[in-house]
Formats: sequence, C-alpha cells, structure tokens
Amino acid sequence: MALVFAFGVVLLVSVSLSGLAARTVLSTALLFLVAGAVIGDGGLGLVSIGPDDDLVVMLADIALFTVLFTDGQRANLPALRDGWRLSGRALGLAMPLTMVLIAVPAHWLAGLDWPTAFLLGAILSPTDPVFASAIVGRTDVPLRLRRLLNVESGLNDGLALPFVLIFLATAAHRDSGIEHIAWELVLGLVLGIAITAAVALAWRLPILTAEPRLQALGPLAIAVTLYGACHLTHANPYLAAFAAGSTLATLDHVSAERFEPFGDLLSEATKFAALLVFGALITPDRLSHLGVGGWVLAVLAILLVRPAAMLVSLLRTPLTKPERAAAAWFGPKGFASVVYGLLALQSGIPASEVVFDLVAVTIALSIVLHSSTDVPIARKLRVEPMDNLPSGKHDAGAPVSGQ
Repeated sequence: MALVFAFGVVLLVSVSLSGLAARTVLSTALLFLVAGAVIGDGGLGLVSIGPDDDLVVMLADIALFTVLFTDGQRANLPALRDGWRLSGRALGLAMPLTMVLIAVPAHWLAGLDWPTAFLLGAILSPTDPVFASAIVGRTDVPLRLRRLLNVESGLNDGLALPFVLIFLATAAHRDSGIEHIAWELVLGLVLGIAITAAVALAWRLPILTAEPRLQALGPLAIAVTLYGACHLTHANPYLAAFAAGSTLATLDHVSAERFEPFGDLLSEATKFAALLVFGALITPDRLSHLGVGGWVLAVLAILLVRPAAMLVSLLRTPLTKPERAAAAWFGPKGFASVVYGLLALQSGIPASEVVFDLVAVTIALSIVLHSSTDVPIARKLRVEPMDNLPSGKHDAGAPVSGQ
C-alpha cells in the first residue's frame, strides 16, 4: 500500500505542476524517478523492491507495450511510407552503430568480455522519445522530425531484442536459437497486423457499432487481447504493439482518433508507475559499485555515442541543421532497455549485476538529461511553449463565473 500511496501523491503533484513543466525544464518523469529513489531502499526504505521482483518486470513490460501501441497510431501506413527514408537510416545505420560504439568502451572501461559488452550495446541501442514529449507530442514541431523519432522508437525496441537474445546466449555459452528468435519477431508482426485488421474490418459491418462513449474502449480491447495472445504464443509483444497501432490508424482512423486522448493518458499512467518502481531500484549501494569507468561509459553513451551515430546516419538528408541536432540528441533510453536489462540480470551470466547496474545508471542519466531539455530544444526549433495553460491566477480581463 505504501507504493500505491506514493504513486497517488506523486501523480497528484505532477498533475498540479504539469502546466509549469510544459513551460520549463521541470520534468514530470524525473519527479517519479526521484520519488521512487526516495521511498526505496536507498532512501527512506518505505518500499522494498528488488530487480528480480515480478512487479518490476510486469510494469516495465506493460508500460512499453502501452506506449508502443499508442505511438503506433501516430504512424499509419502513409506516414511510414513518407518517412521511411529517414527512419530507415536511423534503424539501419544509427542503431547498429550505437550498439558497436557502446560495446567498445564497455569492454575497455567496464572490463566486460566482448559478448557481454555487445549485449550491453544491444540493450542500450533502443530509444524512447516518450520522455521528449515537447518534441514528439507537439503538432507544431516539423512533421518529418516527429515521424523520424516516433517510427524509430516504435520499431527499434523490437528490432533490438534479437541481438539482446543472441548476445545473451553467447555470453552464457548457449545456442542462440536464431531461428526461434526470428519466428517470435515474425509472429509478433503478424499477430499485431492480423488481429487488428480483422477487428477493424469487422467494425465496418452495420451490426457492429459502438456506443460513442464506449468507442475509445475498442482499441483498448484490441491491445489487451493482443498482449495476452503474444505472451501465450511467445510472439514479440513490442513489434506487435506498434504494428497494431499503425494498422488501426490505417484502417480505422476514427477509432484511433477517439482512443488517442484516452491512450495518451493510459500510456502516461503506466509510464509513471514504471518510473516510480524503477527509481526505487536505484540505490547508493548499487551506484557505488560501478567505478569511474562505468560512470564514464554512461556519460559517453548519452552525450557522444547516440549523437554521433545519428548525425552520421542523417548525412545528406533534407533535414535542417537544428532538426538533425534535435534528432541526434533525443535518443532517450527507456522501458525497452529496462526490460532487456532485467532479462540480463535474470539470465545468470557472470556479469549480470554489472550489466544491470550500467543499464540502470544510463537510463537514469538519460531521463534526467532528456526529459529536462525537451522544452529548451523545442524553443531552438522556434516552437513556442503551450498556450492557454492555467496559471492558477485569475485574469483581470476575463469574466468571472456567475457574473
């Protein structure tokens, strides 16, 4: 109950300060991360959670699935087709380059063997622009930049998983089972498209009409069904989630539009819950074991590796210099890395604790830096802060209710 109470209090504070956060570097995501650290074993000790706790795995998994399903609805087939040149560069060049550029210093700075170093690179290669909401969530930010970041983050989570599993098996000296991994990816893609397409086409029948106030629950029902189907069949749930969202937006844009406000709130709530729990895992004892090399590696991964890999992949593209800089900077590490880091921790490989600690520190640093710089970067793109936000003060020129 202490965890539920803490979530309610921090959520209340975050909502109350959300207008201020939209105009300044204050970050609601950071509030939940810090709150988790305060109530966890490294702080007041009100909540005791271990990285192998089922609650941690479940929340991270659900949060990532929910975010990808919602993001997928912003990337229908025409949007994917129009933005594929840029997204393809990010996925086909920047992502593997990021993996390698993290693995090399991980070997020399953190003392990891090469299979484990490449495992760490694979875990930290996905991005999660959900923390850069002032960029991805703003309609007045250049569309091609939003599409690039959204499609990249939606697809690279699932695409990183095969590399994570292969390097994990190699580090544990087991058969990687590439055929099985490929089957899970394909099955996730097929389920995401097939289940959603079947439902969206069935909704066109005159007899299947939803009451307007319940219409937003239709996509939610698809998401819950798909989530269960993926875990029952061992299909890749992350590719399935993004594919389902994109398919729904392509075949039934009305349902997607009705679901969007509810979906955004749902993904925000699951994201915040996962951040609170994740923050509770970050303790001084865990951080003190990293050493100088581990901290340097985390800083390099955020400040150098991602920007360099993305800038190289975007050479000779129509993006302006500010747009390239924004795309290069906004490579936040999020829930996919949390989930994959937990897989490594639970695998029993010799350096599993070190890998998880490096992942945790890098994600925490990413959340601090990226979620607090989205508004300044948006201003650099000549995007004004949100208008008409409540200030809590009465406007002298506005009519007062009841007068």
